[in-house]
Amino acid sequence: MIRQQEKNRSRPAGLPKAEPGWAFFLDIDGTLLVLAATPAGVTVDSGLKQTLGPLRTATGGAIALISGRQIGEVDWLFAPLRLPTAGQHGIERRDGSGVMHRYAAPSYRFGEIKNRLAPLVARHPGLLLEEKGLTLAIHYRQVPSLGSHLHRLLRELVNSAEDLRLQPGKMVVEIMPIGSDKGSTITEFMSESPFRGRIPVFLGDDVTDEYGFSVVNAMDGHSIKVGPGRSAARWRLPDVHAVRSWLEQCANTLAAAERSEPPCRTAE
Repeated sequence: MIRQQEKNRSRPAGLPKAEPGWAFFLDIDGTLLVLAATPAGVTVDSGLKQTLGPLRTATGGAIALISGRQIGEVDWLFAPLRLPTAGQHGIERRDGSGVMHRYAAPSYRFGEIKNRLAPLVARHPGLLLEEKGLTLAIHYRQVPSLGSHLHRLLRELVNSAEDLRLQPGKMVVEIMPIGSDKGSTITEFMSESPFRGRIPVFLGDDVTDEYGFSVVNAMDGHSIKVGPGRSAARWRLPDVHAVRSWLEQCANTLAAAERSEPPCRTAE
């Protein structure tokens, strides 16, 4: 009975039916993958890869991963799949042709900020300071009581830096250069092949994804919030399991539509 209830709770309902002109943009943690205690604790199972592969084929390659992780880390997680990807919230991006774009350099303030955070991290082993090259993230999922203090401290450190901003997330705060976000990243993808001219579909679960939802809404696309909480998204799925199920349905629907299309006739 419990298994049946869980299955029903995760079943996609009310979302639009996939159409051949869609382009998919997918957040990773909390959307495709269940959140773990630390970023390194997640796993990507073969079932997810077996869904994303056919979806890439059915869309002509119009599928991209949009993540706070570094692109190299995303590639390692999803290997052998190598999809168009935006990393570090869009500060680095690999487009559909494989060309890399970077929109910022590491801030000279990062060293100073790390030095200020080091004693706090040393006193609280549950804190995790993650250096991503272009951004710094401090995770407090294992010590949630420190959340308010961290937010105040980081605001103090960033307020005097004109080139940096804070990006809060689920039990994490990131310090990142000003200039790019998930919304601007989707806009860039949509101006390029194979995304150009398609209808954007973006799935995300966190505050960082709201930039993407707003952009997709302005393009008359489909914005889908995963999990609870207020959001600008037009649609909602309850959890990662529902996301997986819906994406599999989309891949099957698009593949069936492609098979049913009449073959092109050559001119005689």
